[in-house]
Amino acid sequence: MTSAPPPGGAAPSDWPGERLGLNREGHGSIARPGRRIAALLIDFALCYVIYFAFFFGSDWASLLIFMVEQIVLLILLGGGVGHLLLGLRLVRLDGSWAGRWRPILRTVLLVLVIPAVIWDSDQRGLHDVFAGTMLIRR
Repeated sequence: MTSAPPPGGAAPSDWPGERLGLNREGHGSIARPGRRIAALLIDFALCYVIYFAFFFGSDWASLLIFMVEQIVLLILLGGGVGHLLLGLRLVRLDGSWAGRWRPILRTVLLVLVIPAVIWDSDQRGLHDVFAGTMLIRR
């Protein structure tokens, strides 16, 4: 007799990324929350320095600087400065280049905050789920 899958249809897994065919740890594994948050803080700090040096006092400049940094670097290099420094990269679920529209959608959802703090069992935020992307370790 087989048991029914858990609610939501997601099969249980032993580690984040197993259902996606990723390694448990090391190269090609899903980026864990600590690295993701540290990368985000690095990007925020870099964008704040640019904001403070050139756009201080402008209400929306810091957010726009962050969005531009994320979109441009995710498209061109597969990661923002923080991602690259911490050995992370953004890819599609099949491991290929994220393309152009996925980083844009991901960044817009990231700055809305709520999608980024709701994670699935693979430790992917909803911004990654909706964009069809994942952050993996290089």
